[in-house]
Amino acid sequence: MKINPAQVLAPVQPIQDAVSLVNAYPKVPLTVDCVIFGFEANKLKVLLIQSDLAIYKNQYSLLGDFVRDNEELDDAAYRILKQRTGMNNVFLDQVKAFSNPTRHPGGRVITIAYCSLLNIQHHALNIHDNQLDWFDYAAVSEMAFDHKEITDACHAWLQKRIQEHPLGFNLLPVKFSLRELQNLYEAILGLRLDRRNFRKKFASMNLLIDTKEMEQDVSHRPGKLYQFNFEKYENNKRKWTGIDF
Repeated sequence: MKINPAQVLAPVQPIQDAVSLVNAYPKVPLTVDCVIFGFEANKLKVLLIQSDLAIYKNQYSLLGDFVRDNEELDDAAYRILKQRTGMNNVFLDQVKAFSNPTRHPGGRVITIAYCSLLNIQHHALNIHDNQLDWFDYAAVSEMAFDHKEITDACHAWLQKRIQEHPLGFNLLPVKFSLRELQNLYEAILGLRLDRRNFRKKFASMNLLIDTKEMEQDVSHRPGKLYQFNFEKYENNKRKWTGIDF
């Protein structure tokens, strides 16, 4: 086969100046938004702050800020949470990016959502600027920017996570009743669970330790108190198939 010299492609010349290359890229601001869910009094709550943008007057938003040029995303998320709440012992998971070109009224801004679930009684808010407070998640109908969409997406992520991993037990007292356990799952999953099937499901996992103690000073019939066997779970978590309600 005869090759026409005109058809031979010239070798690609490597780019020498990486700085100029990056400076030629479009500049899109990057932010982090923290969706902090809390559990208290059998309700799922979310931590919100009043927006300081005039277009969203009297509306609430998530805890967010721009990512600094020299900052990892995870570092930005923990910095923002610390600066806005004073809390520094909270574990954050990265959930997903939100990149709708019109999500911010000032222009295109891409945000990365981080999520956490914690026991409100164990994490005091040390800062209350801009009316920062806990709100009943089920009652939140409107938020600034696209933060309701972000919050709902993180809630869906959390619902999946709590069925794949026993993270909900960290929100309960060391000793808890099956009633408290069911209330927790119902609050996060947003549905009513059959009492008998729920208890049967957890009994089949063989991960609850009967403390031989009963609830005290309750308005209903006292129930047995249990503990979650974290050691047994750690030794068998590769076999964990999750909780399918």
